[in-house]
Amino acid sequence: MPVLYARIPEDRIGVLIGPAGRTKREIAMRTGAELEVDASEGEVRIASPDEDPDAAMRARDITLAIGRGFSPGRAFRLTRENAVLAILDIKFETGKRDKAALRRIRARLIGTRGRARERIEELSGCFMSVYGSTVALIGDIDQIDRGRRAVELLLHGSEHSTVFHLLARLRFDSAVASATTPSDLDGAE
Repeated sequence: MPVLYARIPEDRIGVLIGPAGRTKREIAMRTGAELEVDASEGEVRIASPDEDPDAAMRARDITLAIGRGFSPGRAFRLTRENAVLAILDIKFETGKRDKAALRRIRARLIGTRGRARERIEELSGCFMSVYGSTVALIGDIDQIDRGRRAVELLLHGSEHSTVFHLLARLRFDSAVASATTPSDLDGAE
C-alpha cells in the first residue's frame, strides 16, 4: 500500500476537508486514495489501498495544490492525464528576511485587482496561485513552462507588457507547432 505525506498550512485545512468533508471525499473518489487529515499539525496521510502509486501521487498533488491556495475546483484539474503541479519559491529572489521585497514581488505577480495573474493564466493556459512565499502553477508541461518563464521574468524585474507579449508569442508558436503534423512536412519536400 503506497503511503505519502503532505503538510499544508492550518488555514487551508478547512478548504481541504470541505463542507461536511465533501472535498476530502471527492479527492478520494477521483483518485482512489484515502486521506487522513491531522488538523492540529496540518499533516495529511495519503494511502492508496489498491497498490496504485499513481493514485496516491495524484491525491498528494491535489492536496498540495489546495494547500498552496488553489480552490478545489482548480486543484481537480490535476486528475487530467497530462496535468502537473509546479511550485516556485519567491524567497530565492527576495532573500529569506526581506518581507518588503516579498510583498512587492507578490504584488507584481498578482497585479491590480488580480489582472496580472489573470493575464498570465490566459496567455500561458495554466492556473496560477500566489500564496505565502510561493507561486504554484497547474497545467500541462508546455503551459507550466510558459507560466514559469513569465513568473521568473517578473521576479527579475521585467515589465508586464514585455512578459505578456512574450507569452502571446509563445502561445502562438505552440499553436502553429501543434497544427503542423509530420504528414504536412512530408508534402513540403
